[in-house]
Amino acid sequence: MDLTLIQKICVWALPVLFAITLHEAAHGWCAYKLGDPTAKLLGRISINPLVHIDPLGTILVPLLVGYMSNFSFVFGWAKPVPITYQNFKNQRRDISLVSLAGPFANILMALFWALIFKILTLNLITNQELVKFIASACSAGIFINIILFCLNLLPIPPLDGSKVVSCLIPPKYAYYYDKLEPYGFMILIVLMYVGILNSILGPIVYFIMSIIRQSFNI
Repeated sequence: MDLTLIQKICVWALPVLFAITLHEAAHGWCAYKLGDPTAKLLGRISINPLVHIDPLGTILVPLLVGYMSNFSFVFGWAKPVPITYQNFKNQRRDISLVSLAGPFANILMALFWALIFKILTLNLITNQELVKFIASACSAGIFINIILFCLNLLPIPPLDGSKVVSCLIPPKYAYYYDKLEPYGFMILIVLMYVGILNSILGPIVYFIMSIIRQSFNI
């Protein structure tokens, strides 16, 4: 492993870790606000990544995907936040809101990284190597959070978008739709392999990224 690869891992580590873990924490926080204390009681409403880490999805998969793509793309996940749907007053509405909380937390994080990048342009830090490293981490943070926002809104079970769709369609159809969940990851792999996933997400990701860059003039 050469120094360049080590540097890339360091650049991506913090943005990926917080993008994944805060996504799950947002689900738990929203569920708590809507009447379900399950995540709070289990300590899952926290910005501490250690309580959300899944060894496979948070560490091994991002490293493997990053290595295979020369860290032009990274993907991963954290431990799902436990939610007791029976605690919601309006289950279909509240499940949709909880599902959307994670992706929109990623958009907020993308904006946060863009703000840090903008602050760097004020030349408050004189160490150019440090500035370069932070700027690279900010770019990675913007990119991974937009990726997770778009990816999680896809209507493929068990992604967040599928839960919203399941709550919008009649229950008798939602029952069969939800049966796709065990095959969701396989569907994603196939779509990625044949290039359909990139064709769908690519234009949306770069459109959102261009809006953020133009908004912050970075």
